[in-house]
Amino acid sequence: RLCRRDLTTWRSERREKVSKIYILEGLACANCAQKIADRLNKQPWVENASVNFASKTLSVTFCGDEHESEQKCIELVRTVEPDVEVIEKGKLHGAHHSHEHTHHDGECGCGHEHGHEHGHNHSHDHSHGEKAEIKDLAISAAGLVLFGLSYLPIMPFALKMVLLFVGYILTAHEIILSVVKKLKSFDLFDENFLMLVASLGAMIIGEYPEAFAVIVFYEIGEFCQNLAVRRSRKSISSLMDIRPDKARLITENGAITVPPEQVNIGDVIEILPGEKIPLDGELVFGESSIDTSAITGESVPREVFVGDSVLSGCINKTGVIRIRAQRLFGDSTVSKILELLENSGEKKAKSENFITKFARIYTPAVVGAAVLLAIIGGIISGDFAAWVYRALTFLMVSCPCALVLSIPLSYFSAIGASASRGILVKGGNYLEALCKIDNILFDKTGTLTTGSFNIGEIYPNDGYTKDEVLLLAAIAESRSTHPIARSVCNANKLKFDERRISRYAEKSSFGVTAVYDGNTIVAGSAKIMSELNITVRDYSCAVVHVAQNGKFVGTICLVDDIKADAKQTVDELKSNGVSKIVMLTGDNDSAAKAVADKLKIDYHAQLLPQDKVKYVERYAKEGKTAFVGDGINDAPVLSMADIGIAMGKAGSDSAIEAADVVLMNDKPSLICKAMKIARRTKLIVTENIVFALGVKLIILLLSAFGIVQMWLAVLADVCVALIAVLNAMRLLKMKY
Repeated sequence: RLCRRDLTTWRSERREKVSKIYILEGLACANCAQKIADRLNKQPWVENASVNFASKTLSVTFCGDEHESEQKCIELVRTVEPDVEVIEKGKLHGAHHSHEHTHHDGECGCGHEHGHEHGHNHSHDHSHGEKAEIKDLAISAAGLVLFGLSYLPIMPFALKMVLLFVGYILTAHEIILSVVKKLKSFDLFDENFLMLVASLGAMIIGEYPEAFAVIVFYEIGEFCQNLAVRRSRKSISSLMDIRPDKARLITENGAITVPPEQVNIGDVIEILPGEKIPLDGELVFGESSIDTSAITGESVPREVFVGDSVLSGCINKTGVIRIRAQRLFGDSTVSKILELLENSGEKKAKSENFITKFARIYTPAVVGAAVLLAIIGGIISGDFAAWVYRALTFLMVSCPCALVLSIPLSYFSAIGASASRGILVKGGNYLEALCKIDNILFDKTGTLTTGSFNIGEIYPNDGYTKDEVLLLAAIAESRSTHPIARSVCNANKLKFDERRISRYAEKSSFGVTAVYDGNTIVAGSAKIMSELNITVRDYSCAVVHVAQNGKFVGTICLVDDIKADAKQTVDELKSNGVSKIVMLTGDNDSAAKAVADKLKIDYHAQLLPQDKVKYVERYAKEGKTAFVGDGINDAPVLSMADIGIAMGKAGSDSAIEAADVVLMNDKPSLICKAMKIARRTKLIVTENIVFALGVKLIILLLSAFGIVQMWLAVLADVCVALIAVLNAMRLLKMKY
């Protein structure tokens, strides 16, 4: 027995960790976003925290009291960034994430526009940020006018100083307020602090035009930079504007409009032409053309009829249809896609982590170097004013915002571009890893082949007919969900009473056993027959051997067609430098060889799930290895590989959950497209790093030697940041 204290401790240790997502309204600085994450990760009541600057979201997992931890979290964020408003977006408990989306008249946390709101009485408009910035620029412009008036020839010296002082306060008001608000956190090393020090220093040494030029160029650059980031966010939002806002629920009293979260499994909903399908379900009335491009990336609409399955997020194009909901909204395709995108920022690429660490060291180091430059240069030359000016100019270029902003934005843009093409990448680290794949291992059924088996030839044993072989196989396979089992059952035309099956067992990659009216029927591979000491004949196709009461009954050959783009995919992967392409399958050697020979790849047949894991481990020792699969038994292999790629359209939930990349339209050729996006992303990230660091290094050297004036240093700095952001945005517009 446990004493009360021990029981309390035990409950505390077992208490479920709670994760939450917050929208950080007003977050305008990538460097500040990283500071928020760093400060939170140092707290004992936080297990993990990450900030996605591009989507303005904070994901944090609490390991203490939920309410108390949440209050501490909000207070800490406001301490680090006083201008940021923290809005709770939803809750995630354990492995099951239940999205409680907060809608605003503008941009919600997932970056989508909604015309209604619930959950929080908070209204936000896309143009609000731009209007506030224009207002700030207008105030700064007024300060600039006062600066101009101070230089009129008739202006007395005292009045000139007053105009200069007031003009400076107006021009730099936003920077001054930001620094003052952060005084209590002692975390001042950001671009606002640097600009304030440099411009004040210029004022003190009498370089008034320089001081004003620094502030003006900086604020104009910040406005353009923020505008570019907002445009990028909006572009990604429009690409992923797939979340339905309402569902038309059919009731006894007619149709009523409700939020999708209120629809239960089994409810029937109606979708009019032009509307988004709110939940996954089965079509029970009507027929229509469905635009699946937002989910699968396929440009050609799909015709659907009664009995067909449809996915949430797709658009009904033509007829009025009704579907019976098969999943709750929180478990629907559209919710899972949005969840993957929202959480993708937590898994950062190596280059993102490098820039984060680099920025922490770089800025304080440059500040120290600027101080030394002023002191040593002043002592040697005796002209302290000139060397202070050089040091201040040196300081101008030190903020690493171009890198801290553009690199996460590059990965965010690439993930958004991938998602719009039916490729869901769960993080920047996986996108980066896609550039370096050495080996790709494929499952066969449903991955390289269609998975839709057709009955080929049936070879009955003496004393049995083809129909009897098919009937016995259907009885044995009747409770299995495997594609082969479904094909066998669909092909059987003879009736039987499933209620008379008294026992049933299925062994993965072996087969099934069922007891029907006291007769033991076995259907499956040669391996299960070997265990029963039953001799069978091998065929060059996928086969189902059938036995009854220990006696061989016959063999069913099945035909599984190779996917139309499988050969093209293999050829393109080889041309892209993938050294080994191997097929791993549980099918017999003959069936596997037939597919492998057509695709001209290596293969390993008759594998159990644990055998596939061993092969993944073996190839992983030879280089970066990806595994592509779709079945339930592929989940362990997907999680073991360096990159797990799941076929999402027909793939199992466990496979999609275990994978790092999900292909929504089941075309293996999407792997090549994903690798192309990944390589373009890597190229743009490299361009931004080289360009930003190169320009900064040149300006730092020129400023140290007094060649560059302060205003030019600031102009160069903001231009570098803007160009890097625009370069990152190219990922959204490129053709892949």
